[in-house]
Amino acid sequence: MEFNLLKKNLKKDYSQFPVVKIAMLADTSTQLLAMAIKGYGYTRNIHFDVWEADYDQVSQTIFDEDSTLYASQPAYVILFLSSEKLLTEFYKKDIAGKKQFAVERLHYIEKIIAFINSRIKCNIICLNHVEINDAVFGNFANKTEASFLFQQRLINTGFMQLAVKMKNLNICDISAVQNKIGRDIFCSEKFYITTDNVIGLESLPAIARNITDIILSYSGDFKKCIVLDLDNTLWGGIIGDDGIEGIEIGQLGIGKAFTRFQQWICQLKERGIILAVCSKNDEQIAKEPFLKHPEMVLRLEDIAIFVANWNTKVDNIQHIQKILNIGLNTMVFLDDNPFEREMVKKAFPELTVPDLPEDPAEYLSFLYDLNLFETASFTEEDTHRNRQYREEASRTELLLSYTNEVEFLESLGMTVECRPIDNFTLPRAAQLTQRSNQFNLRTIRYTEEQLRAIIPYKDKYSLTFTLADKYGDYGMISLVIMGKKDDQDLFIDTWIMSCRVLKRNVEQFVLNEIVTLAIKHNFKRVIGEYIATPKNGLVKDHYQRLGFIFENDQWILEVENYSAFNTYIKNID
Repeated sequence: MEFNLLKKNLKKDYSQFPVVKIAMLADTSTQLLAMAIKGYGYTRNIHFDVWEADYDQVSQTIFDEDSTLYASQPAYVILFLSSEKLLTEFYKKDIAGKKQFAVERLHYIEKIIAFINSRIKCNIICLNHVEINDAVFGNFANKTEASFLFQQRLINTGFMQLAVKMKNLNICDISAVQNKIGRDIFCSEKFYITTDNVIGLESLPAIARNITDIILSYSGDFKKCIVLDLDNTLWGGIIGDDGIEGIEIGQLGIGKAFTRFQQWICQLKERGIILAVCSKNDEQIAKEPFLKHPEMVLRLEDIAIFVANWNTKVDNIQHIQKILNIGLNTMVFLDDNPFEREMVKKAFPELTVPDLPEDPAEYLSFLYDLNLFETASFTEEDTHRNRQYREEASRTELLLSYTNEVEFLESLGMTVECRPIDNFTLPRAAQLTQRSNQFNLRTIRYTEEQLRAIIPYKDKYSLTFTLADKYGDYGMISLVIMGKKDDQDLFIDTWIMSCRVLKRNVEQFVLNEIVTLAIKHNFKRVIGEYIATPKNGLVKDHYQRLGFIFENDQWILEVENYSAFNTYIKNID
């Protein structure tokens, strides 16, 4: 998308979109970048309300406790310190200072981020440094700490290390944008000298998109699943016609493209993206390469749901979505056939269906550029997600064999471990607040630091729930955060549950534990609230179904009148 098109979006009506407040601080002009971000927000149905600090007043703004930065209470702070200004500061140093430049710079960055965090709760997006090779040392710059290139690369590495330590810090990788399009296109020296803008017009849309992707990943707008075609998508050729010996896969010819594509898909699986197969094929024939071909990277155990039959792909995708119980907007469908893609697009406008290039050798570069799988978090539990959804498919098949729901629930042998948030459960608990949209009563997002602050707070209470049954371990499936409203009332600030465990009586089990906690701390009432969003209509009647009474815009449960639900779930704490 060109910058001029983003600029035209600024004249359009944003009133129907949710507002996200952004503060932008930079040592260079930000007007064009702010325009690009707002314009790109329109394409993603979001209204970015952007406040810009005064030109080159980063430190002055941050360390001024009365600054508008803090009064405006932004949800996101964008920090952009340019390579051009960095180079100017570097040239002022003597040789000893040049060798310590990165250390001092990173100390400064950490200091200003810590100060922001001490004043407001927000996520910070820091643009890293595009490389400028000043050629003072030539290639020897890679061997001497006195070179700008050496120090600049240390700073970019330091940014990543800081982001690991400071959980609300995110890196927008504009260096990668420059690497792809080239320094002269990213920003010519003439453009910088004449306009004081360090990002060229051609580069602004890509950076605006990257920033938007980061922000939307925090709001729970991200992809969870890839649905894969097989013939000429995962391998070259048609398995039903060419046979297992005839399909193209491996290290020869075009087979290399399919192998590299499978390697990338496998890495997404390891990251927590669910893999499903949707193929017009005989199931036994379709599975044969996964089971027998020596050069297949993906194996049958990597696929959560495998659907191969002669039904339409529209019907099969609907079947996959029903089993996974996730939104179509969280799914990506990859198919080489334009006809199949168009059918699916028309049936499911909210599903992401990229128009893959005709040449399989271009699949990866095309998908890299789309950046479909932005995420705000990654935990060890994500690596088990595919297995968990395979197990869920087995449960779904079992349910179909039962006519009595109670017998089905009893047959699962469900067990739950309930515990407060601790250092072990903290990363996954924070991830749940960021990723959960449908079963989320108030949709309050928390970072790890914010949840960590709750742990020792005497008037805050938290409960995490992990569920297992005879088919396997779901991992953490629910989080409740509560606070003392007054001496009688316990307020439910956050109640989140994975939709994978709907119709398992888990919400009733959770309420039993909430009431037990309320009794322990001498509360008379439990107070709930539902805040509607475009995605959480699923829980609109949640409190009513559990026996709460609606009074004065809140849901009330009298503890003394509560009778615990029979849930067919064993507590193993």
